Formats: sequence, structure tokens, C-alpha cells
Amino acid sequence: MFDSLLIANRGEIACRIAATARRLGIRTVAVYSDADAQARHVLACDLAVPIGGPEPRSSYLRADAILDAALRTGAQAIHPGYGFLSENAEFAQACAEAGLAFIGPPAASIAAMGSKSAAKTLMAGADVPLVPGYYGDRQETDFLQEQARAIGYPILIKASAGGGGKGMRIVESDGEFAAALASCQREAASSFGNPLVLIERYLQKPRHIEIQIFADTHGHCVHLFERDCSVQRRFQKVIEEAPAPGMTAERRAAMGQAAVAAAQAVGYVGAGTVEFIAEPDGRFYFMEMNTRLQVEHPVTEAITGQDLVEWQLRVAAGEPLPLRQDQLHIQGHAIEARIYAENPDKDFLPSIGHLDVLQWPAHVGFQTGPVRVDGGVREGDTITPYYDPMIAKLIVHGQDREQARKRMLHALGAVRATGLHTNIAFLGRLMDDPAFVAADLDTGLIPREHARLFPPAQAVPDGVLALAAAAVQQHSGLHGSGPTNPDAAAPWQQADGWRVGGAYERLLMLQDTQGAYAVQMQRQGADWRLRIGDADGRPFHWQADAQHPRHLRVRLGDAEYRGEIYLKGLRLDVFTDGQRYTLDWQDPIALATGRIDDTGGGLTAPMPGKILSVAVAIGDSVRQGQPLVVMEAMKMEHTIEAPHDGTVQDVFYAAGDQVMEGVTLIALEASEK
Repeated sequence: MFDSLLIANRGEIACRIAATARRLGIRTVAVYSDADAQARHVLACDLAVPIGGPEPRSSYLRADAILDAALRTGAQAIHPGYGFLSENAEFAQACAEAGLAFIGPPAASIAAMGSKSAAKTLMAGADVPLVPGYYGDRQETDFLQEQARAIGYPILIKASAGGGGKGMRIVESDGEFAAALASCQREAASSFGNPLVLIERYLQKPRHIEIQIFADTHGHCVHLFERDCSVQRRFQKVIEEAPAPGMTAERRAAMGQAAVAAAQAVGYVGAGTVEFIAEPDGRFYFMEMNTRLQVEHPVTEAITGQDLVEWQLRVAAGEPLPLRQDQLHIQGHAIEARIYAENPDKDFLPSIGHLDVLQWPAHVGFQTGPVRVDGGVREGDTITPYYDPMIAKLIVHGQDREQARKRMLHALGAVRATGLHTNIAFLGRLMDDPAFVAADLDTGLIPREHARLFPPAQAVPDGVLALAAAAVQQHSGLHGSGPTNPDAAAPWQQADGWRVGGAYERLLMLQDTQGAYAVQMQRQGADWRLRIGDADGRPFHWQADAQHPRHLRVRLGDAEYRGEIYLKGLRLDVFTDGQRYTLDWQDPIALATGRIDDTGGGLTAPMPGKILSVAVAIGDSVRQGQPLVVMEAMKMEHTIEAPHDGTVQDVFYAAGDQVMEGVTLIALEASEK
């Protein structure tokens, strides 16, 4: 076994690898960019070496800097994690030439499977079923469009060298092809350094099922069963589970054998995942092989009881596989949810900012348990535009799928994250969606269930407003139940709103995306009343937990509400009944001055990023929904469309410019109705 390991990655996967290495007594070396100098993974390792600027190409994609760091610190091996250089054959070869063990397959295996098109040609020769498509090297737009017409729409354009949903587009008609192709090629070049794409028929109602395989240098190869990764948004996995619901023993054996055969065909060593797309009738087709550890590997660890990172390290050190195929068994059911800093209501737009609060339910970290959290950020950290906006992976394990699902629902409801948008509430709705509950899964589940998963916004419930009002009062030093200073003789020594000769009144203005709420609190004698809007006042009492002052119990009329409230500046985050409500406490001074938004008809940047293209000029007439600007942030392209018909009055930025969130990109004057 190795004595020293450099982890060529960041975030939760770097922390995950470090946890197993620490358990095995292996010294660890972290590398970090300028943006990650205080990151969690830096503190998780024994040593840390800076390798460059914040953008990946200036740091985590710099093979020379990483190799130099390994040699200077005496590391014997490099674990690439996933993403970045993990599937770069040149990097694997460079490690070998430098006398460093690469925790992954040989460079030749990565090269064979690294190109989706080349891999599919190889699989065709091995009689592995493939989706009809074009997997060749010719990349001229006209030629590829001819191939798309021959295959028949709808088709899927995919980056040949990539993964993770980047460089991938569904094209429904011939007229959409050229623009979609150009976008895919740009995104593929930016994310993977290779603009090559392939084209294949887009299957209707398919499931994404992948097989975890492992091979050693002694000729052994096994599969550790399957994972169902069908629940996706924008071609990126959101929920993964194992085993796949409805999987028969015969189909599992067939897919497992096909995956092992694919690995053996390229002389594979280490951990790998063979991804298949499966049709409702049971037919399955090879998609690609990921020559690395997958993001979703914890669900496999949960159902097998194995540490896959330990397996990787042992295999790379020349040891045989720890178990034979007949020694591997499925135990229960596991589900993983990826928690992202993103806004599901805005097409999952990444959310950049400061994590004011980040708290988890009782859990274990980086090891199997009923509730597991693999996280790479902490409370107080900042989600930057440079990297994937994942906050953590939440993994649960149960005796069966239903127990695991309910455990996930409960765990999601106990997460506390404030300061930016997250997908936690969306994940909760997904867990409770009838199609998911019934395991009616396919890659189109989210768009198909859109109405249920994205319900219309509702007015804030009275109970939530009452909790918010109680939190403001508590923050102001007022208490709503019993004397605050029992030993004090004078009433003015009590922080309970008592006033000489009259009632105490306070008007609290709260606001969310749906509108403003007037909440009036009044103390008459020893009693409080709360009035919301024009409704009659109701008896109002509140009490904070002595040990946890953010935990409030409120009684409004005959109803009781409990919640946990975080107040930062003028923002209130109210957690109750598994939901999060964010309210702005309106500043009376700002209201008195009549301050309003002065952006007028400007189109603003939804996040920090780089302008890739501007499709209009001053004086152009545009139609609602017309693409105006393409931005790149977090390695993904985001198209900004015209919100209404109008005329472009000004264009403030050009292709190549870096912009901050909220800046006005285009001045657009609305057309007269």
C-alpha cells in the first residue's frame, strides 16, 4: 500500500478520498487554486500545495503543476477523483513516466473509452448493442446535419470526450440543428478541450442504468450491480439509486456480463462505470464508459458494504480484488440526492453567493450509514462561478426502497441552508412525486411531471408570518410568554412590550416574490394579538427554546406552529414542516424614501460569468423568446432570451467580457401594444 497520496481534485470528492486514505494511514497532499485557499479539502489533507488561478484551466487542469506538486512532496500516487484530469489519457501516461501510480485505468484504456465515438465503434465490434447514430470523426456542419436527417429526428448531439450533461442537446427539427451543434461544440471545447461530437437517435422514455465494474492486474473483473440514474435535469443526474427498481435477476446478469465484457475488451484496471440506456421493453444499449469513480458511487457502497476508494487504492497498489463476484450481494436500497446551489424555478440556474447557514441532520460523513453526507463546503463558505455548484451529496440507506425514500424526505426536511438558492425543496417534491413513488422512472420524468414539481407560487401561510413576526420580536429583545426577569419588581425591567398607559403596537412589513404582507402586533394589557393584512386580530403567543433560541413555538388563535428561523440583516429564512420560506423585512427608511428598482428595461446578468456571444445590435427589433446573449458560467452555457417584443437601445458588453451578477447587458425598449 502507498505511504503518500496526492489528491488532484477539490470539493467533496477530494474530502471523500482523504477520509479513506486517513483510515488506511496514508499521508495525503491536497492541491488548491487561488479561489480554494481556505476550502474544506485543503484542511482535510496533511499537506496542501497551491497550483494556480481560480479557473480550472489555470489550476486543476494543469497537469504540469500537479505532477510537480506530487514529486516535490514525495507522493507515490495521484488520485484524480472525477472530472478535471480523471479521464485524461495523457495525464495518466505522464504519471506513469514520472514514476507515480495513477489511481485509475491504464492510459490506453482511458484513450479507448475516452472518446464516445471510438468507444462505440469498439463496442460494435464486440457485438454490444448500440443506439442508431453517427460516431465518426467527420465534423463538418453540413455532413453532420445529413447524418441527423438519416437517423431521423429527434436526435441527441453529445460531446464525444465529455460527460456530466455538458456539450449535449436534444434537437427536435432540422431548423434547430446548426445552432445546437455550434453550442455543443463550444461547450465541449470549453469543458473538455475537444469539440468533437457524436449524433444518435433520441430514445423516447428511456432509463439511464449504469453498472459499476472493478478489475485488477491479476485478470479478475467483477461488477458491483447497477445504479438507476434516470432522474435528470439538463442531462445531469439529480437522483441516483441502487438497485434499479424493477430490475430482474436475468436482466441484471445480462447487463453485468456486458459491462464486464466491455471492460475486458480494453484491458481495464480499476474502477469504471459502463452506462446503458434502457427501453421500457427491457432492451438496453451501450452509451459510454466512465473510466473513473462516479459521483454516485456512495449508493453502491451502501448496498454492498464496500469502500470503493479503498478498492481503488488496493488495486492500484497491485493487490487482487478484495471479493469475487459470488461474494458480492445486494443489501437493502440506497438513494442519493445531489444538493446544488441553484434555482430550480429559473431552469436550475446556478446560484452564486455566501452560505450563511449550512446544517445537516444527524449523519455520518464519507462512510456508509442510514444517513450519509459527502460535502465539500461548510457554513460560511462561498459558492463561486468557477466550479460546479454542488453543495453536498445526501445519501440514505434503508431495508427497501420505500424506507429509503421516506428517510430521504425526512433528511431533506432537516437540512438548513441559507444565503442563496438551493434545490432542496425541489428534491423534496421529487421524492414525494407519484411517479417517483411508483418507480415510473425515465430520463424525462422531471419535464413530464413539471406541473407537480413546479407548483405555482402561493401566498405565505399565516403560520409562517406569525413565526417571522415572533423571530423579529425575539431579535428585538421582546418575549411573548411569561416574565423575562421574574426577580425584577418593576414592569419596565421586563422585556415583554409593556407600555405605560397604553398599548404597544408594531407594524412589520414582510415581502417575498409573491408580494408584501402587513403584519401588525399589538399588546393590550398582558395579551398579544396579531393582525395579518385586513383580517381580524388573533391572540398571539410565542416562546423560544431555551437551548436553541432559533427554535420558536407560536400560537396564533387556536393553531400552533413550530419553526426554526434565521435572521440575517433584513432577510428571514423560516423553516417549518420541511419547507423553507424566505422573507425580506422591509426597511422602513427605504420605504419612506420610495426607493425603487431603477434597472428599467435592462436585461441583467443572472450570475457572474463570461459573455460568449451577443446576437443583436443597437436598433435591432427582437421578438419575445429570441436568444440575445449566451453566457458561460460553471462550465455550462446559459442563453438569455428577450422577455418581450422590443427594440435594442444599447448593448453594453461584447463576446469575451467577464461580467458580474446583476449588471445590465442590453437595454431593451418594449414594443407598443
